[in-house]
Amino acid sequence: MPGVIGDQAAFVRAVRVAGPGRELLPTPEPVDVVLADGRIVDIAPTGNLRPRGGAVVEGAGAWLVPGLWDHHVHVLQWALAAERVPLGDVATAHDAAVIMGLAPVVEGRRVGSGFRDGLWPDVPSLQILDAATGEVPTYLINADVHSVWLNSAAFRREGFAPVASGLLKEEDAFEISRRLNAVDPAHADAAVARMARAAASRGVVGIVDLDMTWNDEPWQRRVAGGFDTLRVSYGTYPQHLDRAIAEGLRTGDPVRGSTHGLVRVGPLKAITDGSLGTRTAACGHHYPGEPGNTGLLTIGPDELLDMMTRATAAGLECAIHAIGDVANAHALDAYARTGATGTIEHAQLVNHTDIPRFARLGVAASVQPEHALDDRDMTDTIWAEQSAQPYPLRALADSGVNLRFGSDAPVAPLDPWAAMASAVYRTRDGRDAWQPHQRVDIDTAIAASTAGGSTTPAEIAPGAVADLVIVGADPRTADERGLRAMPVLTTLLAGRVTHGA
Repeated sequence: MPGVIGDQAAFVRAVRVAGPGRELLPTPEPVDVVLADGRIVDIAPTGNLRPRGGAVVEGAGAWLVPGLWDHHVHVLQWALAAERVPLGDVATAHDAAVIMGLAPVVEGRRVGSGFRDGLWPDVPSLQILDAATGEVPTYLINADVHSVWLNSAAFRREGFAPVASGLLKEEDAFEISRRLNAVDPAHADAAVARMARAAASRGVVGIVDLDMTWNDEPWQRRVAGGFDTLRVSYGTYPQHLDRAIAEGLRTGDPVRGSTHGLVRVGPLKAITDGSLGTRTAACGHHYPGEPGNTGLLTIGPDELLDMMTRATAAGLECAIHAIGDVANAHALDAYARTGATGTIEHAQLVNHTDIPRFARLGVAASVQPEHALDDRDMTDTIWAEQSAQPYPLRALADSGVNLRFGSDAPVAPLDPWAAMASAVYRTRDGRDAWQPHQRVDIDTAIAASTAGGSTTPAEIAPGAVADLVIVGADPRTADERGLRAMPVLTTLLAGRVTHGA
């Protein structure tokens, strides 16, 4: 991938520090930062140090924060979303079907993504989609990826028995997504390369890739092809756990064939319940109008204990998807019994008594603040009868839980500034703040967007890795719109320019 990484910087001139580490500096005034061998080696008030050779990045009074991470990305699915029909603003099932009927046919099919049917006045059906799309196989992927709406031609193509709603959910939906994502490797890698450059343009230096596939192989291929735009930690799913153990994969090890160590083995990723939008998240109370439906646990307690025990023994951390309060309690119980380390992914509805258990067990909460605003209306209706706390960011932070922010892209766009804005202001599009008591402060939000998370953030200090972002405004004083539109001037990965000057 020639040309992705820019020059090696050796000196960053005249920047004000806005992120973790600023409290250790001798002055709030602009500083110069000396870099060498991928690390910060010195910081001093501007004019007190001289470049020692190498490129100089001019800060000109701009602001410096640590490099930003997105702790939950489905990399290939997000990269391919740009090639699919966007459905995020569609208001009815009828309109979605009509849009897909008019969409271009690519490789013999139509694919759309991002619809949210939880509050549609009508419901998806095979009949509606067939009437609009005819004999062209057509697929609509829910924004939460936990359901896919297919027409009859698509059911036949995939070998699934058609259902009246046209909706496949949970594992069947994941299988359809895996098939749709199985594009030519050259096509896939080019899309991922574009995604990585776009992420770097928003100050991102690292991601956790939780694509639902055997991720070791494509990342070996991408590294061999020159990928070096981002740090990557990639997950392994339960169906591949035996293979990962047999091949000796351990969390933190560089991907095989890597010389730069940017891409590393990540956690075991296990999905223990469904989602809010698909009304399959495992909850303590039923969904309105659906007596008996309290969601579902997709992995039983004994099975979860077994896989987490085996993963831990093999040196793999865990990343456990849990959205509903029952699923979160289930996951915390498994961490307590296995001694595993890692995260709960999403933690969207948590019993009040379970919130402090995260910190007691040392389990990080890998959360996506934009989801709170995407889902606010569904939460206020579909989860209206739940007694647990939805999207408890402040409650988790106040309990000492390590927050790690992400997007779950393509569920939300990969942009850490949007995540920070949603966490700090709990609003978007001019609406009143939603559950403002769960806001966090900007310092917590910045820290949660770095590699270590809110309790162990990356710092700007001598000896730290030179993953840095220069931005055009002080994020600590930016309003909600200012955070979302934060101008990213330069992104440095181990001192190398991946975006900007």
